[in-house]
Amino acid sequence: MHPANLLTMRLRFGLYCGFALAFCTTGRSAQDFSPPIELTAPQDHQRLMDLLHISSIRRGRDGSNRNSTNYAHYDESIANPFPHLPDPLVLKNGTKVTTANIWWKKRRPEIVEDFDREIYGRVPKKTPKVNWEIVKTTNETNGDIPVLTRQLIGHVDNSAYPPVSVDIQLNLSTPANADKPVPVMMELMFIFGPGFGRGTNAFGTNNPARRLPPPNLGSGPTWQQQVLAKGWGYATLVPTSVQADNGAGLTKGIIGLVNKGQPRKPDDWGALRAWAWGVSRALDYFETDKSVDATRVALEGHSRYGKATLVAMAYDPRLAVAFVSSSGEGGAKLHRRDWGEIVENVAGAGEYHWMAGNFIKYAGPLNWNDLPVDSHELIALCAPRPVFISSGSTNGDAWVDAKGMFLAAAAAGPVYMLLGKKDMGTNEFPPIETALVDGDIAFRQHTGGHTPGPNWPTFLTFAERYFKTSQPPPNNVRR
Repeated sequence: MHPANLLTMRLRFGLYCGFALAFCTTGRSAQDFSPPIELTAPQDHQRLMDLLHISSIRRGRDGSNRNSTNYAHYDESIANPFPHLPDPLVLKNGTKVTTANIWWKKRRPEIVEDFDREIYGRVPKKTPKVNWEIVKTTNETNGDIPVLTRQLIGHVDNSAYPPVSVDIQLNLSTPANADKPVPVMMELMFIFGPGFGRGTNAFGTNNPARRLPPPNLGSGPTWQQQVLAKGWGYATLVPTSVQADNGAGLTKGIIGLVNKGQPRKPDDWGALRAWAWGVSRALDYFETDKSVDATRVALEGHSRYGKATLVAMAYDPRLAVAFVSSSGEGGAKLHRRDWGEIVENVAGAGEYHWMAGNFIKYAGPLNWNDLPVDSHELIALCAPRPVFISSGSTNGDAWVDAKGMFLAAAAAGPVYMLLGKKDMGTNEFPPIETALVDGDIAFRQHTGGHTPGPNWPTFLTFAERYFKTSQPPPNNVRR
């Protein structure tokens, strides 16, 4: 046979095989794949402990039973067993960080790696694309302001593993009479039902970590109406539409989709990183919507979603401002503090799914002081962008440790100053209702309980400073 004819036959055969392979891959239905592994949260927690060669972990604090021998500590005299924090401005080789360039090129990547591996888990290098669909558009009025509301669904591509479907729920409302793109205030929204972690953990059924946040206090305007009064839009994202808030759901949701229904490795991402990934996908959509100024998007989250808000701010440079409400352990609270909720609570079977599996190690056999990073460095990863740390009073919100969050914010200050920004201006914990808002890290403890409501006006005034002009975020922050 002539060589040219032989080459043609080979090419045709190769194309045929390629088409056949493509058909076999894309034409498969969910029934052609093994279903996700089904594990209860305690079973999956034990599986991770076995992988980490841990036979037992220390018990978390009891937040509800005052007669318990393990009742939460609320005594400042014993709250700091490990007072020395990792220095965010010292490289692992001991060299001091003296310039912004060293921070961006060397120190910041070191801190990110520690958080990825030990605390929140690694997001896969490749994640599925999201196709946003506007399923409903409504002209309505909120208060006395006309708004255009869009209900969106972000369909996550599941062609690689059809048994798991993820549809991200997002609502966006903008002033109907706006003549230019507007800033948007996005909230991580609680939806109570399937997929939301309200169940019992190993340390009791009534821990404050399982409380439902009450609505805004007072009879004044809602946070959405306060936002509209400034000419901004608002959005709500449902994190549990991205990833369930329980350990049993880790083989489903975006984590299960990427893992093709298999359980996590110890350094795989947990729910907090998954919810932050959902925030990033919402930002992708905002960048395509001509009614939104995507360079001026703020994010607010409360309680567990306060944790997710801080994580999202640290990892996605497109977020302009963050309102981190009552985030506590796993959020802005220092891990090394013994006040209210502690590492052992979050590492237990009721909340471990928020974190990387490796985090369990620090509840036994390792301790808090073995952590390579602490929460002040998570706040530092947000620099130079503004962050507002919020808490309620000790009477109603003691579990989240307002002072522990303040101390973390103060310890992040040197990084902000290195990058030409302002810290809080003090290391002294302020009296309640004192607003520390003159710097780029802000803090306020209100007299209400476990709610962001009383701090909304203060935060919006703080954010307004940065929304007066549109400024692109730093482009050298990894997301």
